[in-house]
Amino acid sequence: MRRLSSTAPSLLAGLLLAALALPPAAIAQNADARRGATAVRGTVPYATRDDAMRFADDVATRRNLDRDWVRATIGAAQLLPNVPRLMLPPAKGSPKNWNAYRARIVDPIRINAGVRFWRDNAALLARAEAEYGVPPEIIVGIIGVETLYGRIMGNFRVIDALATLSFDFPQGHPRAAEREAFFRGELESFLSIESRTAQDPLVPLGSYAGAMGMPQFMPSSIAKYAVDFDGDGRIDLVNNTADVIGSVANYFKAFGWQRGMASIFPVRLDPERLKMQILMAPDIKPTFSADSFVAAGATLRGEALSHPGLLALIELQNGPDAPSYVAGTQNFYVITRYNWSSYYAMSVLELGNEVKAIVSP
Repeated sequence: MRRLSSTAPSLLAGLLLAALALPPAAIAQNADARRGATAVRGTVPYATRDDAMRFADDVATRRNLDRDWVRATIGAAQLLPNVPRLMLPPAKGSPKNWNAYRARIVDPIRINAGVRFWRDNAALLARAEAEYGVPPEIIVGIIGVETLYGRIMGNFRVIDALATLSFDFPQGHPRAAEREAFFRGELESFLSIESRTAQDPLVPLGSYAGAMGMPQFMPSSIAKYAVDFDGDGRIDLVNNTADVIGSVANYFKAFGWQRGMASIFPVRLDPERLKMQILMAPDIKPTFSADSFVAAGATLRGEALSHPGLLALIELQNGPDAPSYVAGTQNFYVITRYNWSSYYAMSVLELGNEVKAIVSP
């Protein structure tokens, strides 16, 4: 499974989509775990936990929030017993399979829903591209992969999910301390956001990792990147598609999306000149000029040869078959800032392009 970036808005999508690239046995095991997590909310209130109440007091002081309100909100959170084990890395098994992954994500249901979403929101998508430089197919691809255009946004109370992962993150995780700190930061951001609204902080629903709305933003991403795209004076990522579209576009621009730049180029590997260790060393981070990329045995053609930016060799495993490769640009890397996975980024691109081919043939 990919390493999860603290800036990634969606944690649930990363975990579920990474699982889709796993062998069937691992997928079944994760599905059983998710069913267990959904079946029942825990019964242990965090009001009885000294560590949770100390954290509440610290947050109230740092954020200048009402201490009793913060303590009451965290205290009302419930432990979700099966969620911590969903955060553990999957057991090592068979290679990932891009073809199987793609088939589950870029399917007729998502494509048809994406076509409707694009047509219903064409003006908003065009305005987002004009203002932020992010084309409609990228925004449509993201929202489709994340939540099927709002159909699957999670049914866990966000306060429960964030409290569970803040105070009961599995210590068997190789990066437990870092992940626990991440979720405590997200819980703090959630409390800060909710303190400025009139709604009950126990009401918002999201993923079992605390991601919310159509774009599945984590609370810190809502605070940093969400925008009131329709100017109605509030930001709503659950019901307001204008705010969703503008916020996704703003997120990409903030992470360095380059207007008019391709995300990937075709690539062919020359076995006689191939220096695979050199090409794969930076992973998905663009590092090579077009010339140095070719010098290491990656053959490009057409406009890719004159690409002014840096490139990365992206490997997509296909189970028992030979891997697929593409050359990823800065924009491909930006998509992985939403979810640190080349499989995720490719699924976003391919879903968006399939929809675009129907809407704008």
